[in-house]
Amino acid sequence: MNGREGFAVWITGIPASGKSAITRELVTRMNSQGLSAAVLESDALRTILTPEPTFGSNERDHFYLQMAQLGAMLTRQGIPVIFDATANRRAYRDHARNLIPRFVEVFVSCTLDICRERDPKGIYAAAARGAASNVPGMQAVYEPPLAPEVAVDCRDTPPINAETIFTRIMALHYI
Repeated sequence: MNGREGFAVWITGIPASGKSAITRELVTRMNSQGLSAAVLESDALRTILTPEPTFGSNERDHFYLQMAQLGAMLTRQGIPVIFDATANRRAYRDHARNLIPRFVEVFVSCTLDICRERDPKGIYAAAARGAASNVPGMQAVYEPPLAPEVAVDCRDTPPINAETIFTRIMALHYI
């Protein structure tokens, strides 16, 4: 342990809203201050926790509970954690909040039209072809946070959004 109390930042929004780009910038911003964080990115973790994902609701429930437990374990070791994950249901993020006392929820506000236009992983194109049936914000519900600590707009640049998040973390005295 490093003697510091860890904290977690959960960056949520519908697919292609810019969560990963903001996460990369936030990591860079933290590194510039001599801080490092564990990034729990849902696509990377899914290959470990659910190697043949179906993206069904029961699987998502199990996956996000495991993800929250992993993040809580890391923060108890004094490691800052950034969750880069849609977590389409509020209950997933609320569960993590209940496990992690120093928790910041970040909502990346983005319209479905902008996300469809970006579509870096082809998720929305697959849904349009009928090849994906559980896309959050389309066929699967996405429940935005009711009172996030930080809300950013996807039309702002990732560095601007990361700075907004970093400023809030500092204001909370987590760093």
